[in-house]
Amino acid sequence: MQKLFLLTVLFCFIPLLAAKADPDMTKPLDLKFTSVSDKAVDISNLRGKVVLVDFWATWCPPCRGEVPNVVAAYKKYHDKGFEIIGISLDQDKGALLAFTKEHDMTWPQYFDGKGWDNKISSSFGINSIPAMWLVGKDGKLISTDAREDLAGNVEKALK
Repeated sequence: MQKLFLLTVLFCFIPLLAAKADPDMTKPLDLKFTSVSDKAVDISNLRGKVVLVDFWATWCPPCRGEVPNVVAAYKKYHDKGFEIIGISLDQDKGALLAFTKEHDMTWPQYFDGKGWDNKISSSFGINSIPAMWLVGKDGKLISTDAREDLAGNVEKALK
């Protein structure tokens, strides 16, 4: 019985033990792609600004729930040097375009239609969404968990 209990507890924690994103926070983040609107995006061109890298999808209820917070932070801090880059794990380009238009998400979005096999999210070890990374003015990651108090984290990083 005790072994069964221990196995049950172990299996409950396996998702927590799964490989998590572990980027090098001592070097500037390297992120380049062509956006869904066919524009070249290179995060190194945004040095001097605070950047949110938002790994998300339209089919993800928690991601959809975060959209009002993300849009509000963008509107509040964009003129002060805050940018957002979306990394969409969607498989339906039309759904992505319609959703971003409807919710006034005007920042660049990466889309390759591969869902969980998304080239960028896979390369960074993203295994759950939403995942929000905050990049400082120097191009280095400040946080890989910027979702909690996003506006406060952005305001602090802009100082």
